[in-house]
Amino acid sequence: MEALKTVVAVVYGLASGAVISAAVFAFISAIGVVPRLAQKTGCMSRIKVFESAIMLGGIFGATLNLFEFSISAPAALGALMLIAWGLSAGIFYGCLAMSLAEVLDVIPILARRTRIKYGLRVIVISIACGKTVGALLYFLVINT
Repeated sequence: MEALKTVVAVVYGLASGAVISAAVFAFISAIGVVPRLAQKTGCMSRIKVFESAIMLGGIFGATLNLFEFSISAPAALGALMLIAWGLSAGIFYGCLAMSLAEVLDVIPILARRTRIKYGLRVIVISIACGKTVGALLYFLVINT
């Protein structure tokens, strides 16, 4: 009976994970993150590489989150890997947020309603910097 419970839990967990990951990747493709990134970088011919990188990154991240393991490495290497991981995640989430805002046309509507004609780039960069500073304060100062 215990083995049956374990099998049901494994099947349920895998099925739930598959549904959630499919929804996340459908959301990412629906708001057009990948084509927009490929267009901005001038790499439209390599759009499959972008899609594969996002998919493999999701699988890799989920695998790291699921299984506990440790690697013996110098502290400096660990710090560099943590910086690279955080920078990559920050870039991804920033692109995701900006794609969502662009799809919803939040920024042009904001500019029309507030009658802003100049400095819209500065406002967008200020919002991004504010979010970055807020996240750094939360994770490095408040949440310690």
